[in-house]
Amino acid sequence: MQPLFICHPDFAAVVPQNPFHKQFGEHAPMVQAPALQNRHILYRRKAVLPAFEKAVLRVSADDYYKLYIGGRFVTMGPAPSYPQNYFYNEIDVTEYLGEGENTFALHTLYQGLVNRVWVSGEGRHMMYFDLYLDGKQVLVSDTDWLCADHTAYTATGKVGYDTAFLERYDSRAPEVGFAQPDFDDSAWQHAAIFASADYVMHRQPTAQLDVYRTQPARVSPVEGGVLLDFGREAVGYLALSVKGLAGDVVRVRCAEELDGQGRARYAMRCNCTYEEQWVLSGGRDTLDQFDYKAFRYAEVLLPEGAKLIDAAMIVRHYPCVERAEYPTENAALTRVLRLCADTVKYGVQEVFPDCPTREKGQYLGDVAISARAQATLTGDTAMIKKAIRDFCATSCICPGLMAVSTSSYMQEIADYSLQFPALVCWVYAMDGDVAFVREVEPYATGLYQYFLRYANADGLLDGVSDKWNLVDWPANLRDGYDFELPSDGVPSGVHNVINAFWCGCLGAMDELYAILGKPATGMTERVKDAFVKTFYSPELGLYVDAPGSSHVSVHSNLLPLLFDIGTRDKDLCTRLGDFIVQKGLSAMGVYMAYFALAALVGHDRYEDAVRLATDPACWLLMLDEGATTTFEAWGKEQKWNTSLFHPWASAPLIVFAENIRVY
Repeated sequence: MQPLFICHPDFAAVVPQNPFHKQFGEHAPMVQAPALQNRHILYRRKAVLPAFEKAVLRVSADDYYKLYIGGRFVTMGPAPSYPQNYFYNEIDVTEYLGEGENTFALHTLYQGLVNRVWVSGEGRHMMYFDLYLDGKQVLVSDTDWLCADHTAYTATGKVGYDTAFLERYDSRAPEVGFAQPDFDDSAWQHAAIFASADYVMHRQPTAQLDVYRTQPARVSPVEGGVLLDFGREAVGYLALSVKGLAGDVVRVRCAEELDGQGRARYAMRCNCTYEEQWVLSGGRDTLDQFDYKAFRYAEVLLPEGAKLIDAAMIVRHYPCVERAEYPTENAALTRVLRLCADTVKYGVQEVFPDCPTREKGQYLGDVAISARAQATLTGDTAMIKKAIRDFCATSCICPGLMAVSTSSYMQEIADYSLQFPALVCWVYAMDGDVAFVREVEPYATGLYQYFLRYANADGLLDGVSDKWNLVDWPANLRDGYDFELPSDGVPSGVHNVINAFWCGCLGAMDELYAILGKPATGMTERVKDAFVKTFYSPELGLYVDAPGSSHVSVHSNLLPLLFDIGTRDKDLCTRLGDFIVQKGLSAMGVYMAYFALAALVGHDRYEDAVRLATDPACWLLMLDEGATTTFEAWGKEQKWNTSLFHPWASAPLIVFAENIRVY
């Protein structure tokens, strides 16, 4: 039997739109169908199974599923992916099944929004199911499955950049309890075949998330309800039990911090307002939230007479076993490393999200830090390799790669793309997997050739006008960078940071080719010499931001040190390191701090790097402001929409680990 891609009948005849295009190029906008948005679609099937020893299930859905067997939650997934390489999860479900009748139920979500989370909004929805007992296929997804909309879920708005729908959950809906074996599904309809299914299915190469309950560390009364403090910020959703009257509405507010009155600051700094609703049925009800967010606090506002019986957070994250060694007795650095390790543990999901509340998107620039940090901390390269492959898949949109992967949101950032070859080399240094390098080398070569179109006669990049030039983020932490970057980040002309990354890209391509026994680019030293000629100021003894400028930002000098541009001059090498130390990390964003620390450690200035990492204005400031995960900026007030959970600030895990390549 061949499993079918089944769907709710409303999707059966939908012809998917093409969501992929260059960010700044002309493209036909997708037409959004509100009736196909925020669809919580349920699937059920009962089956009589023979005796067996081992049961293995392959399961997937577009956009997402939660799986229940016999009324028990099993797992969720899949990791976001593209239709031409769509992931299914392969799971040992032996413990959930038995001889005789078994009940399978899936809660799927088709979100239908164009955002950084999934490839959605284009009209593809399906469920895929393939069960094997002792290696023999016994049950597949077909039209014998029953399906229904879960009418308990309605939207009360959206958060972030169209990241998620705020949920209103109604415990009176007839679909409540759908996963239980004795649930009456007689009014449900048969699933349909998704006629336009174009999926090419592949087993997800990474592990299933760890999903578990954690109780609040403190429960405090507040006016109108209770405040739950889970003791630290994590990613997940609430599980509450409440007894009240039918039709009573409970308001649920999630927050990363408290406000000045000790209440949950649910209008978060990261530009998300997380207030959701729950309608009671009159019995002892259980809140069943579907989507996830990052939070530490939750305020449960109860109608008069209602009682909170139980409260927990369902925490979700990629499995994390810490194996790295950090040989330091510096108490401040130890605190910083612990903060970063907790951020990686709780922050990594099926992807490396930049902010697990506001965007939930996997950015290549964030991966360059958070994925290195996760691989360093755990010694496991499976997730970082998956992320690299995710970005390889974006080459069908642009050979220079996209800034965000496995989503329908199109964004391009030149700085991020230029780091891709070095990321591949870094992984090879971790695990020596030549086959992986050989697999991704064509995509690195395509990227290299793509940027060659912007090279001038000296080999420097001149006006990378189809990709945002970031330099650093937020913009107020660019240390006065003296080159005009329009609001869309797409400039014209030659400037320092993009060309420093270009030098790093060329050097990494040479290394990558050497691993595979291929000829080098033959460009690296020539372009480095052109960089020195163009940006070095003999009068200032440092690199300026742009031709004709007399301004020396820390950004324009830390990257040349990292990529050994002109550092055969030992005096210059010393001046560059001294300049970084003089400026300090607070002169840049937490993103650029990774490159600064890597440059210092890579030039045997370990103690200087420690001093910068333990500066009271950097990670210690986050801790002083109550951080349990790293922030998007050094302090809460440095950025207008600062996320208090942003794994791109986890650089110390990489640069201070023992026997790890820093870049």
